[in-house]
Amino acid sequence: MLELKPLFDVELDVAPWLVNCRLTPLNDHDESTSPSRKELQIVNVEKNGSVLYTWKGMKGTTCIGIYDPHNKQNKLLYVFDREVPLISCSVNMERTLLAVSILQFTRRGLPMDTFRPVSRCLTLLIEIHPVNNTKVLKAVDSDVRVQFVHPAADKRVFPENHLLVVSEDRCIEHICIRVVVEEGYRVMVQNPDRLHKDIVAEDFLWAQWDTEGQRLFYVIKKENNAVLMCIQFYPDRNYEMLLSFPLGLSLTVTKLRLVNFGYNHFQEESLESLNLQVFTNHAGTMSVCYSHPVQNKLEFTYSIILLHHGWRKTFTVSLEASGCDCISEPAFINIGYYYVAVYMPGYFLHLINTQHPNLACHSLFLSGKDAKMKPWIHKRYMLSLSDLVLDCQLGKMYKADLNPQTLLLFMRDSKLDCHQLAAMHCAVLYLQSDSETEAQIIHWMCDLPVSGTFDLIQEFILGTLYRKVISETNAMDKLLPYSSLFNWDGEIPGISCSTETISQPVFGEEIPNIQVFWKELNRNVESVKNLESLQNPWHNTSSLRRIKTELCLKMKVDERANKHFRNILENAKKILSKVNTCSSAEQQVVPFFQEEDCHQMVLIGLMVEKLKEHLLNYLHYIGKKKIDLIVNNYVLNLLECIRQIVDEIWKKYGLKSHILCLSSGEKVNPAAFVAFHMMTRVLEAAEGLFLPLPPGYHTIHIILGVRCLPLHTLLHYIDLGVLHLTERFVTRLLEELDNSKTNESFKFGIVTRITEAIGQKIGHLWDHPTSSSCIARNYVETLLKNRCTQQKSKTFFLREQTTFESEFLPLTYLARFLTEVEDQALNPFEEQENVDAKFVEEVALKQTLTLLGLENE
Repeated sequence: MLELKPLFDVELDVAPWLVNCRLTPLNDHDESTSPSRKELQIVNVEKNGSVLYTWKGMKGTTCIGIYDPHNKQNKLLYVFDREVPLISCSVNMERTLLAVSILQFTRRGLPMDTFRPVSRCLTLLIEIHPVNNTKVLKAVDSDVRVQFVHPAADKRVFPENHLLVVSEDRCIEHICIRVVVEEGYRVMVQNPDRLHKDIVAEDFLWAQWDTEGQRLFYVIKKENNAVLMCIQFYPDRNYEMLLSFPLGLSLTVTKLRLVNFGYNHFQEESLESLNLQVFTNHAGTMSVCYSHPVQNKLEFTYSIILLHHGWRKTFTVSLEASGCDCISEPAFINIGYYYVAVYMPGYFLHLINTQHPNLACHSLFLSGKDAKMKPWIHKRYMLSLSDLVLDCQLGKMYKADLNPQTLLLFMRDSKLDCHQLAAMHCAVLYLQSDSETEAQIIHWMCDLPVSGTFDLIQEFILGTLYRKVISETNAMDKLLPYSSLFNWDGEIPGISCSTETISQPVFGEEIPNIQVFWKELNRNVESVKNLESLQNPWHNTSSLRRIKTELCLKMKVDERANKHFRNILENAKKILSKVNTCSSAEQQVVPFFQEEDCHQMVLIGLMVEKLKEHLLNYLHYIGKKKIDLIVNNYVLNLLECIRQIVDEIWKKYGLKSHILCLSSGEKVNPAAFVAFHMMTRVLEAAEGLFLPLPPGYHTIHIILGVRCLPLHTLLHYIDLGVLHLTERFVTRLLEELDNSKTNESFKFGIVTRITEAIGQKIGHLWDHPTSSSCIARNYVETLLKNRCTQQKSKTFFLREQTTFESEFLPLTYLARFLTEVEDQALNPFEEQENVDAKFVEEVALKQTLTLLGLENE
């Protein structure tokens, strides 16, 4: 699932170039630089991805070269005229200065010059544009690492360079190096004997260089507690301490560990040192990963501190089922898009969702064959450099990345709910907007039974919307839902987890505006203080249902409610107008957005209104226009997501639009039944979250139900609320189907279930006594209500009985009453004519006889 993609290989990217240099010597190459393959080694990786490497020449020389991954070219930087053990190397951005640390002892432990006492390690600053002077920076008995600070490409300050010198006697020095250009091209160090030096850190136990962010992390011991410190280096000034944070570790380590300061081939990492790494993200996330000392061979414990959430998650993994004979150190790898991998070769692979770590089912824990990372070989020393992995023996560099096909296959074959959910979220978030991947996920959901733990369709919808909205602004990460789950009590086999709240970090006096990371991290830490509002969903489902019901009931009575209703409809119309411009009819498999659905428009407008209110409470500083844009895009993406799901369902089962013809006598295939079932699941998912559907969804759903279900089942689904009667569906039903005995029974079952509002609009389309009876009954009811409202105390006197009046007194009263108000009433069929009182009398009499059971007498 997680694989290593090759980025650099000395055998493929360097060795052919060196052979070519030997065959066709250049001005700066001679036979002394001819390679000896076994001595070709990677020593450092700079900010832009350039790889520094060294090799031993045939004549006993030591050479330093650089490989540029962007143009795939190599360049020789410097040649020592003798064999020297090089332990660290760094070059400045302009490639005019080279800093190196070399050992002055042979591999047998003797000094290079046996008759002269020398320091063990020598740190040099070399002018290489062109090769000129060499300055000794440090001569000590402990190993020293060097690292140039690389400013941002657009803020380069050429005359000044900054170098970090890290010695194993637990001291980090910062050296400011100014250069001058002579003779138009010769770059030289200005005042090399008076370089400005200052001490950045002392007595630290661990240090890490953040190559991408140009930050220095280090750990010091303070009152028996480990404290993480962070220094930010700037392109236009030196540096500044911006963060201190207690890790809550009781330290027992004795050896120093340096991370991302290159690789020393003459020293192996000690298991007694602190195995810790810090990963940052542009969205303002900071994750501190460390492994606990091994207590026994049956279990392993590691922790991850999520500074942006204020939590420490401690995981304990059972190792009993593993067939490995030794316990190695786990590797912590930053694979991007809010995921950190914890990998112990031969044991397990844990993909931790650092953006949403509260539920264990959102992270993916694998063991056995699923946990293998090719071509990682646990018997060789593999070094994790943040998001890179270095094979130190073979001189290869990789980038850890998820394999989309392997992830989707695992998702398809998984039997555990927690694996299915974690893999689906990982695919949606990590693989980004890949339409083919999304189509495969939808097809996979069609083949799964309904889970009792969670709704995968809801998870897919919310995960997709979350991915799209955070691509617009990182400020939305805690304000909009990522999942429909708020609690999960399940267990993941082989691993247990505990969570505790951590102390708040201490930031510097002023957060720099030039670093987006610090601004976002500070925002995330501040948001932790308002946990109650951020842990709740942005909307309350029951509250929205109540508001919608009140709107529908009061919009015709209360003027204020009417205005509110018009505003909501206006919001919905804006969204739907954008949907129509984004989705052409040719691209749609299912013909949504071709009718006005008042209820869905109310839901769309209500969602827009409440979401704006929610975001204005927390993001008022970004401005109302920006919030309006975010909200409109969110609702638009929601409708498009549901449309995409249904489109893919129809594509999977080969449905075409002709299946929506009610009068078609064509027999539907079994695939249509499955598509209908999936549309029902999509409907349930949307209604469960009170999300709007694309207008036309209910019409298409019920028409598909008509084609797939027997009449009694169809009517039962309508009564249960699974299927919804719409004006467009009933209109098509009455217009397209004839009045055969079967169709008449069908129409009767539908007409008796329609709402009063729909009945008043389309009742006249069916030329049938039942329809006429309904029209007459509704008309009389309305007429009497209006009359009673106007004349509550009017006394009615019986007139002389006419020849056509019935002897049944209630009916006579009704007929005379209708005759009296005939001039004030309108015919429902002919707006400008009076009602036919005789017709109403006869219909009412027939209805009365029917109710009394006397129609056959």
